[in-house]
Formats: sequence, C-alpha cells, structure tokens
Amino acid sequence: MIFGKQLNPNNTVAKGNILIAEPFLPDGNFERTVVLLCEHSDEAGTFGLILNKPTSLLVSETTDLLEIEEKIYIGGPVEQNTLHFIHTFSELKGCIPIKDGIYWGGDIEQLSHYGNLRQLNPSNCRFFVGYSGWAAQQLAREIEQNSWIIYRQSISALFEWPTDRMWQIILRSMGGKYRAYSNFPEDPRLN
Repeated sequence: MIFGKQLNPNNTVAKGNILIAEPFLPDGNFERTVVLLCEHSDEAGTFGLILNKPTSLLVSETTDLLEIEEKIYIGGPVEQNTLHFIHTFSELKGCIPIKDGIYWGGDIEQLSHYGNLRQLNPSNCRFFVGYSGWAAQQLAREIEQNSWIIYRQSISALFEWPTDRMWQIILRSMGGKYRAYSNFPEDPRLN
C-alpha cells in the first residue's frame, strides 16, 4: 500500500523487468528510455540501467582496466562516475543473474581477460556510466502515475535490439494500445 491506497498488482515490478518511458514523460533524463531493472526491492528501492542512450565515448576512453573499443551507454543520472556492465557470461565471478541469461557486474579483471581474447562485443556485453535509481516505493508511485510501462516478457534478445529503435520495437511487440504508442511523435506539436 502507498499512502493508504492499494497498489494495482499489474503495476508491480521485479528484477529483470524493463521499464519503458511513457511517450510524453517530461523528464529529460528518461525521455523515450528503456530501463533494465537489475535489482528491485519494495523496502530498499530499485537499481536499473538505461539500455538505449549510447554516448560517443568508447569503453577504453573511460577506464584503464578495459581496452574495449565499444560505445559506452548512459545508465542513468545517478553517480555518473561509476562503471557498470551487463553481459551473458554466467561463469564471470561475482556476477548477479538478472533474467534469461543476462547478468550484471562481476570480476572486472576476468572480464578484461575476455576482452583481451576478443570475446566481448555488443552481442554479449554492454557498459554504462551511472545508473537509474529509485528509493523505496518511489518507482511504485511513478508507475501509478503512468510514467512507466512495464515489459515483463523475455529479455533474452536484449543485445539484439537496436538501441536507436529499442523503445519503439518493445512497445510494438506488446501490441494493443502500446503498438499505437510506438508511433507517437516525439513532439506532438509537429504532427
């Protein structure tokens, strides 16, 4: 319950869900974003990474630990001096399972070794600066206010979704009114 109001069970989220920003979310940090939830607890809050905000920087330009020539993404507006990564390497020490063979974090030295062997690429690993975070119950309130659409289906194809069209692709795949949302113009005044 939030402020004496029973939450709609269709609005509950879990680790591995994806949040899709509603078409006209007025927050510039999250406009048309797709956020993977890496951790979620009603008591402790939520940690996620924006999947569709690439930068022009390469991973190798942000850290001396990794010589990887792949773009780095903005994970969110919180602590943009931190580096995070998701991947498909279940054997990576210390990694945290998210869902459907996708993992978060782990031993950076072991990951660097994979990079040296040229085993890291956009089809199995993505790096982020910063993250998206919500205090306990904050995300639930935002969902109740219709700021986010929850995608609960499989994320096994996450690394295959093109980042420049990810928002539209996921909404289209959800069908119904969400398919219509995927066609909303970014600025309705220009329609």
